[in-house]
Amino acid sequence: MTTAKPIPAVSIQTARTGASTKSNEMGMRPMQERAYAKRGEQYLLIKSPPASGKSRALMFIALDKLHNQGLRQAIIVVPEKSIGGSFMDEPLSKFGFWSDWEVSPKWNLCNAPGADEERVDPSKIKAVGQFLESDDRVLVCTHATFRFAVEKLGVEAFDDRLIAVDEFHHVSASEDNRLGSQLAEFIRRDKAHIVAMTGSYFRGDAVPVLLPEDEAKFETVTYTYYEQLNGYEHLKALNIGYFFYTGRYLNAIEAVLDPTRKTIVHIPSVNSRESTKDKIKEVEEIMEYLGEWQGADPVTGFHHVKLPDGDVVKIADLVDDSDPARRGKVLAALKDPAHRNDRDHVDIIIALGMAKEGFDWIWCEHALTVGYRSSLTEIIQIIGRATRDAPGKESATFTNLIAEPDASEAAVVGAINDTLKAIAASLLMEQVLAPRFTFTPKDTGPLDNFDYGPGGYKDGENNVGVREDTGQLHFEIKGLVEPKSDEAKRICSEDINEVITQFVQDKTSLEQGLFNEETVPQELTVAKMGKIVRDRYPDLSDEDQESVRQHAIAALNLTQKAKDIASGGATASEGDDKVNTALIDGVRKFAMDVRDLDIDLIDSINPFEAAYAVLAKSMNETVLKQVQSVISAKKVKIAPDEARELAERALRFKKENGRLPEITSQDAWERRMAEGVAALARYRAQAANA
Repeated sequence: MTTAKPIPAVSIQTARTGASTKSNEMGMRPMQERAYAKRGEQYLLIKSPPASGKSRALMFIALDKLHNQGLRQAIIVVPEKSIGGSFMDEPLSKFGFWSDWEVSPKWNLCNAPGADEERVDPSKIKAVGQFLESDDRVLVCTHATFRFAVEKLGVEAFDDRLIAVDEFHHVSASEDNRLGSQLAEFIRRDKAHIVAMTGSYFRGDAVPVLLPEDEAKFETVTYTYYEQLNGYEHLKALNIGYFFYTGRYLNAIEAVLDPTRKTIVHIPSVNSRESTKDKIKEVEEIMEYLGEWQGADPVTGFHHVKLPDGDVVKIADLVDDSDPARRGKVLAALKDPAHRNDRDHVDIIIALGMAKEGFDWIWCEHALTVGYRSSLTEIIQIIGRATRDAPGKESATFTNLIAEPDASEAAVVGAINDTLKAIAASLLMEQVLAPRFTFTPKDTGPLDNFDYGPGGYKDGENNVGVREDTGQLHFEIKGLVEPKSDEAKRICSEDINEVITQFVQDKTSLEQGLFNEETVPQELTVAKMGKIVRDRYPDLSDEDQESVRQHAIAALNLTQKAKDIASGGATASEGDDKVNTALIDGVRKFAMDVRDLDIDLIDSINPFEAAYAVLAKSMNETVLKQVQSVISAKKVKIAPDEARELAERALRFKKENGRLPEITSQDAWERRMAEGVAALARYRAQAANA
């Protein structure tokens, strides 16, 4: 059975302005127009959510580079063959653009025979070489094919070409990531143009996508989830919930799988603890729960299942790979462009490793995922399957079914890992869906095009400015350190969510912040976040590092406090209208309720307290207490870097208070700084003795 409430639920209501779906006189939607305005940049990074039109934006940019900027060819690189379909011929001139997008069939290597495997395919590598020697203009291939071609032909073979990398989060700065290393080589050679596109500019392993010095070369175009969803015509609500269950997931799924909603079900990996180890049998059980099997359609391969009320649903099974011909038939039916706008073509898709990244089914209303997936990136991609706008589709939901740890298990803390990851994903999605923050020091003054409420901006008071068209919020924060360098300004403007992503993926921070009542908030907001910023941006000055830290923790904590106020403590499953209050209202109310919004106040908020409040309502009380007990007993040793950070904070404390922090202080943060000073002294003594 499942519990009655989700773990932490995110619910966003949209204004349905229709802005994000309206086209200009050249056939460009707002995100595409924004990207096209930067078409002259040699290195362009487009951060934009699923369904915002990144593929077509690239077509516009590539055509301009080929016809007006002197580039010889464009090479479109996608992670898997199925995504190559997004770059097929498009009659752009029909909608007002000055040229059509055309790809010769022989140069769309995603349509060539062969599997999506990480292995050398000599015929495709040869084809890339032939293309480079030809007069044709556009080639589409997979990441793997491109990697092998670069290894064989060398980066110099791609001079004066556009290299466009879709789903750019597959790249990483790690030496083990070959595509990332090759892109670094292209940037060093500086003879090619690069357009990178992603709906989630972060990775599940917390490794940066690009090194800071390489990323600094890119001009960034950002189009937020807030802008995208708010500008839809039809979709007005997105709900994200995490449900605990006990026993078998095949019994629990009955509580959340509604056959009247268009649904993608992702069953768990056969290696996960949720799996029964028989994936084919699991699909059969799900269909048995739904109703009586009526047979399979000979053309599409879809299963027909008769529901108890007499209706028949069509189910696409992408799990059973025992018969490649049959699965090929199902895939072909799902991709059939003739049925793209046919809501009744299929009702439920059951998948395991497919139907995630790049999978386009606009009618999907519910993405139901069992167990935690391999990374936060994968979760974001799965959620994106449900966020397409479509006529008659007023709400979309992502549900994650997670096995509740058994209180009798000896390894209860190990079993809680999936829950921690689910909470991290929830925190991240809240941040991704929130309006963008602009922070300035107290009494800086109003910003252009921001609405400060009926009375306007008031000197000396707490002011919150709202820019509805872009989903931006302006906050003034007393004691805020402003970024000085151009790189720090760029990070504070564009990369704060990437910093937050790394923070919420820190398992120790999550454990201590959620389950250890004695954790001092500043250990997380100052010490942990400070270390993440220092490690991520080592070349920034101390002042700029502190500015980035403050901006990141302010964005995270203000979203958490605003969400808590906006929902009034409600969760999506309770059906309380409070949960649908705009996040902007909650942000404004929090700012107005405090006497003086300053950075010390923000640092004193545990960023995980709102998540714990919902967790405490939803998790088995016995399990929760056991987890708290075990984690509270963990003595987290002060690492050398953290000791140094605490000692630096102690020096600032001395400048402000005329004395060093005392180990006997009643203030928990002061005690922690004193412990850091003592720990640093021990480390230095040990080093001297060595």
